[in-house]
Amino acid sequence: MRKIICGLDEAGRGALAGPLAASAVILPYRYKHISRQVNVPLRDSKLLNSRQREKLYRTLKKSKAVIFTEFISVRRINNHGIGWANKEIFRQLIKKIEADQYIIDGRLKIGRIKDKSAKIRSVVNADATLPPVIFAGIVAKVERDKLMKTLHRQFRRYGWKINKGYGTKKHLLALQKYGMVYLHRSIFVTTALQKIYRTTT
Repeated sequence: MRKIICGLDEAGRGALAGPLAASAVILPYRYKHISRQVNVPLRDSKLLNSRQREKLYRTLKKSKAVIFTEFISVRRINNHGIGWANKEIFRQLIKKIEADQYIIDGRLKIGRIKDKSAKIRSVVNADATLPPVIFAGIVAKVERDKLMKTLHRQFRRYGWKINKGYGTKKHLLALQKYGMVYLHRSIFVTTALQKIYRTTT
């Protein structure tokens, strides 16, 4: 019987605004056709452009893959910290899915989960080398980007449609001019603005 491997990855960890997203993916047996079908190389989502990610995402959704996505809100990130959020989001996903093994990108240790702790592995560069994790990163990135484009309509001056909440020059200039809104991660923004202040004084 084929071993069921669940890949997990996150998107938005370093952003100044918006939630943290993470996805879990269990690939179908013949997953390799997904990449060939759309003629897009299967690699780290950060090395793909938005059109390539969308093609892989849509084809994956049409396959027999098992896909789950979770978000941790800005309020919870501000209250508990990004380190907590990064562990908690993976814990939520793992609790929802049954698999023989769970693989998370990086060196993250998420703590004990009843009946599943022994099945969890953290693997450095898994988001560039292991297909279930690569696809999980693609799904998380696409889902978060869609959400940030929606949130952009409320606060157009920050340019989230383009920067997805990350600390681009336009975003930082808008923060200096208008300040934060409830969708900003307060510690991240304060640190980013302090760095600007130090370099300009």
